[in-house]
Amino acid sequence: MNDPHLGFIVASYAIGLAVIAGLIGWTILDYRAQSRALAELEARSGGGRSRSRS
Repeated sequence: MNDPHLGFIVASYAIGLAVIAGLIGWTILDYRAQSRALAELEARSGGGRSRSRS
């Protein structure tokens, strides 16, 4: 394989995979942060939805 563009192709795939992995990691971290914030908000507001409804 003596393709002059092989380095560019490999670098492009590597950068693409790094970007996708970064987005997945960012999404996971943001989900955890939002879950913590929601749990804290529910704890401060008395546990979520009103229980007086029938």
